[in-house]
Order: sequence, then structure tokens, then C-alpha cells
Amino acid sequence: MGDKANAHPGAAGRATAADHPASVRNVVLVGHSGSGKTTLVEALALTAGAVNRAGRVEDGGTVSDYDEIEHRQQRSVQLSLVPVDWDGYKINILDTPGYADFVGELRAGLRAADAALFVVSASDGVDGSTRMVWEECAAVGMPRAIVVTHLESARADFDEMTRICAEAFGADDPDAVLPLYLPLHGAAGPDGHASVTGLIGLLSQRLFDYSSGERKEAEPDAGQLPLIEEARNRLIEGIIAESEDETLMDRYLGGEEIDLETLVQDLERAVARGAFFPVLAAAPAADGARQGLGTVELLELVTGGFPTPLEREAPAVTTPDGRAREVSACDPDGPLVAEVVKTASDPYVGRVSLVRVFSGTLRPDQTVHVSGHGLSDRGHEDHDVDERVGALSAPFGKQQRALTHCIAGDLACVAKLHRAETGDTLSAKDDPLLMEPWQMPDPLLPLAIQAHSKADEDKLSQGLGRLVAEDPTMRLEQNQSTHQVVLWCLGEAHADVALERLRNRYGVQVDVIPYKVSLRETFAARAAGRGRHVKQSGGHGQYAICEIEVEPLPNGSGIEFVDKVVGGAVPRQFIPSVEKGVRAQAARGVAAGHPLIDIRITLLDGKAHSVDSSDAAFQTAGALALREAAGDARIHLLEPVAEVSVMVGDDYVGAVMSDLSGRRGRVVGTEQAGGGRTLVRAEVPEIEIGRYAVDLRSLSHGTARFSRSYARHEPMPPQIAERIRERARDTS
Repeated sequence: MGDKANAHPGAAGRATAADHPASVRNVVLVGHSGSGKTTLVEALALTAGAVNRAGRVEDGGTVSDYDEIEHRQQRSVQLSLVPVDWDGYKINILDTPGYADFVGELRAGLRAADAALFVVSASDGVDGSTRMVWEECAAVGMPRAIVVTHLESARADFDEMTRICAEAFGADDPDAVLPLYLPLHGAAGPDGHASVTGLIGLLSQRLFDYSSGERKEAEPDAGQLPLIEEARNRLIEGIIAESEDETLMDRYLGGEEIDLETLVQDLERAVARGAFFPVLAAAPAADGARQGLGTVELLELVTGGFPTPLEREAPAVTTPDGRAREVSACDPDGPLVAEVVKTASDPYVGRVSLVRVFSGTLRPDQTVHVSGHGLSDRGHEDHDVDERVGALSAPFGKQQRALTHCIAGDLACVAKLHRAETGDTLSAKDDPLLMEPWQMPDPLLPLAIQAHSKADEDKLSQGLGRLVAEDPTMRLEQNQSTHQVVLWCLGEAHADVALERLRNRYGVQVDVIPYKVSLRETFAARAAGRGRHVKQSGGHGQYAICEIEVEPLPNGSGIEFVDKVVGGAVPRQFIPSVEKGVRAQAARGVAAGHPLIDIRITLLDGKAHSVDSSDAAFQTAGALALREAAGDARIHLLEPVAEVSVMVGDDYVGAVMSDLSGRRGRVVGTEQAGGGRTLVRAEVPEIEIGRYAVDLRSLSHGTARFSRSYARHEPMPPQIAERIRERARDTS
């Protein structure tokens, strides 16, 4: 690890194909937008020798247009991979978006990685969303470390940020969140702020000076050691407390000096098993410098302290028909089990899949079986097909470096998997397998769209299909009630990116239209109607008369049709015609153009003509009878009501409950959920929560989550119903 007495950069360079899982490290960077994740990735790539100056690869090409604003914007909303070599290890660095709208990309990164680096800004602190991701990692035992950035800020205070991190991330054991280094400051500038020029290792008590642009190791001044004594003692005690050697604490308390090698080994083991969470500092390299502050220490933490893929328990595996299957963990010679963690479209090579191999070895031109993931409710096609793998490559921005193979534990980009989507499993064609999927967040912000022109309409279906294939957090709905095409997204930024991709990537221009909820109508009381359709013209006329009675039924009853005609007043062959007519009219609505539900329609009487009566005439008469009954009755406009469950921090419970009440919601209960959170359950009209995904995030500062499910339709308040009826009359 970076605080070893003989720490040195070691071999560095571009990533190639790994030959053994023990030489691979998969690490995901987590943090809110603006915390400096992407800048840190670039600094690590520079230090590892993957680039020879900021934004440039060794051969003079660009690093995925790191210099270009457009590419930075693209990276800010999607998972990206930068593989580098360091000291004989291949490190796959997964950079995740910091925006809450792209939590699906974050979850994919967590799935592909074996450890996480939490990036926090020294000037901004730790937000609620980052705390929630920490808890997700804790729930599955993922090893974690913390990197403090933006040390150059005038407001930066490393000691204070370490305290905040211990408070935010060390709820169970604050002494498990401790710094490995303390920053050293140079001379103060005109503004009184002193820049950070180096680090001092708390264990080795060595100074690592970055002021020249390259890491140099030196002896600290005698006056510097007393400044670190308290922090050093606390770190040693924290390491010993997590040591698997139970005698170590007694020896330490007895006054024995624990040797550095033992402390480093215990530290690495505690980090690898997710029991200790070191805090480090990092800053990008200055112009012309070769190494950014703290980057060597970070790379050594990743290679020395983070676990190998061999130490990760793979997700459960079954056959496509659901039978459990035992697969050896991370065996390059085992059966092939790989997973698509991201899907992207490249204008030159087509669809590119980022794949994590959990077992076996993936090779170019290999035929694999692709198993679908059961997300048909989100517009994703279920499938079990064989496909031929295209080229394998290690990505570095837009460059793709060809790989000869990808072993268990490693990641690679796979070209030309035309049917595979994010979350799909790749396995041997003669031994198809399916991995347990990771949890996808539920998109809860509706975006109703329509094609801008006839030309766009022809391309819309294909464009939407490609869009949801890339992003399993997006749900495509063809609403049969409102006849709208709806993209369900995670937030406004997610929706904006979807529209931008449709427009620029797939050449489809769409218009956003107001989202409609599925309203219904019903009779409030019993009513009667008479339908008379009598016309005489040349040839056969039209003759049909029917009398009906309509009465309301309990919620969820649908539409019942009852025949009580006696004496053949309506011939038997035309009774189904009356039913067809009233059902068709019920589907069209009788007050504001919304389907009629929960009523019983009874046919009581009627008249027919031996020549002029027909199926069409009695259908028309049935519809007229229902309209007449509605004209004399009070019609309720029904709105869908959702069961809403909000998980929110205790500090925001009052604000959330007040907001729900303002949306005509009824709070039906609250319960403590632990961890300073409360579950609020309420019933809220769906028309009031179209933008709740956005509003709740603002209300709770990004710390609350909610779910919703349809409960029932119930009568809308009269004043709101009348406004909707008026709009219906104005547009008719």
C-alpha cells in the first residue's frame, strides 16, 4: 500500500489482457456531481503512464476527447471504463455519473467492480445521495475507501473533511474511517491560502513531496513528526482493532512497538474485507507535471488493499428455465458466465457492449448464448438467442485496443452483439446460463412524446427500441387508454439526455406533450335512457329502438350487460348488437371522453322492424340510449389513485407529509425504518404526482426515495372534474 516504507511508482503503462484474476483490480468511483471523479480518473491515468500529458495518449492521439466539452458532458451521464497497468496489475477504473438521475449507470458500475472509491470534495462535503450509496455498498460488504479532492479550494480543510466522513460513513464505528496520510502545505499565497504540496505517511512517517510535479520521498523535518503523532496513534489503534490477530491489541497496549510490515498487512486485509475504510487525499497534476498529488498512493491502495476478483462472491446463476447451477468463482477455465453491464451505440462500429466476465474466458469470434433479463415491462424484449462475438477490446475513450481474450474477473468491450442488452448474460451456446440480475431503479417521471413529422414517425419505433436497449432504467409505455407514447425516466436530466440521444444519435425529432393520466367515468346514481334510431331513405331504412336502465356498481366491477327483454320486443339476434353498441359508447365515454366503468346496463324493452332493423341500427340505438341516460344523470369523473411509499430522513418527514397533503394525498401510516429514516405511506391521486420524482428530490435534498403502485379509481373533486369537462368541451 502507498504508505510502505519503500513505496515507489513501479511499472506503469497501458492496460492489456490480464492472464490471471489475481492480477486484476476492478474499482468504481462514486461521488456527487462536481466532486472531481473524472478529473481524478485522468490524473490516475497520467500517473500510471497511460497518457504522457493531460488529455493525450502516448502516440499523440486524444484520450476519448478528454479535452472536448462534448465528451466531458457525455461522460458525466454514463458509466465509462479506463483500464491502466500499474506495478504488474491491470486496474479497471469505472467512472460513474454523479447525477442522481443516472443511478442506473452507478448500479451497473457497482455490479462490475469489486471495490469502491468514494470521491468527496473538501469544499462541498458529503451529500445525502452519496451516503445512500455507501449504505448500499455496506449492505453487500463491498470494500470502500474515501478520496478527498479539491484541496486547492480556499475553503478546503482536510482534517474537518475527515471528521465529516467519519460521521457520515462510520456510523457503526467512526474509528474505521481514518486517514492514512496528512497533507503538507507550502507557503501561503496572497489570499492567505497555502497550497498542498505533499503528503506525510502516518504509518511510515515518511514525506512524499509532489511540489516538483513528480513524487519524491524524503525524511520529514523533526518538527513535523509531533504534528502527526495523535493521528498516527489513532490510525494504529484503528488498524489493530480490525486485525485478525487478537493478540495484537494486548501487545500494543503493553507497550510493544508493532512493526510497520505487520501494520500494513493488517491494514490491507481489513480494507479488502470491508472492515476498514481509509481516507486519502488527491489532486490533479499541474500543467507539465507527470504525477498528481496522492495518485501514487491511490494506485498502491487499489493494488495492495482492494480485493482481487477471486475474493468476490459471484451472483447466483441458474439455467434459463430456473434451475440452480453451481459455478466455480472466477475460474478462467470454468463455464463461460459473463454479463453485459452497459450497452452503447457507436456510429462507426454499431452496438458496443461492456462485459464483466465472472467465469470462463471470452474470446473474439466465439459464438455465445445471450439470455434475456425479464424486463419486458420496461419495453425490453425477452430473448434466448445465439450470437457471434465480434472483436474484444480494452477501451480508452474513443480508442479501442484489441484484446486476444478476456478472462474471469476482467472487463472488455465486445462489438457486434446485436441482440444483447444491458443486464443480459453471455454463456456457452451448448451450456446456456442466466445470472441473477442486479436491482434496477424504477423510473417514475413520465415523458409523453410524439413524432415531430411523418418522417420522424417512421423512425420513432426503431429509435425508441435502441434507446431502451441501452438503458434498462428507462421504461417505454404505449398507453392504451390515453394513446400516448410515454418514456418513464428517473428525472429531468435523464429525460433531457433521452431526447438528445433520439435527436442526435438516432435522427428522430420528437415533441414533448402534456402527460395524461387514465381517467374514467361512472354513473353516480340509477338512470334510464331510450335510444331511437329511425331513418327512412331510398331502399332499406334503419329502425331500432331500445330502452335501458343504468346503475352504478362497486369499484372494480367493470361493465355488466343484462338482458331483461320479454315478449320478443327486441329480436334475440339483435340483443348482442345492443350490447356491442353500449360497450362501444362506454369505451368512448359519455361526459369528458373517458371510458365508462363500474356500471350495470339492463336492456328492458325496445322495438324492431321486420325489414329495416339491422345489427348496425341496434348498435347505434344502444349507444344513443346510453348517452341519453348519461344526459339525465350525475356522472362522476374518476381519477387513478396511487399507493405511494416514501423513504425519507427523519429531518424531512414533516415537509414530506405536508407536501403530500397539498397534493390531495391521505397519509395512511408511518413507521421507523432505522438509520434515521422513516417510511411514509400515503394514497395520492396520480394526477398530482406526475413530477413527484423531481419535487421530492428537491424537497429532501436528494435523500428520499419513493415507490408507487396503482390502487384504484375514485371520484375526483367536483371543481377539478368540471375544469376537465370544460377542456373536453373546448377541444371537441
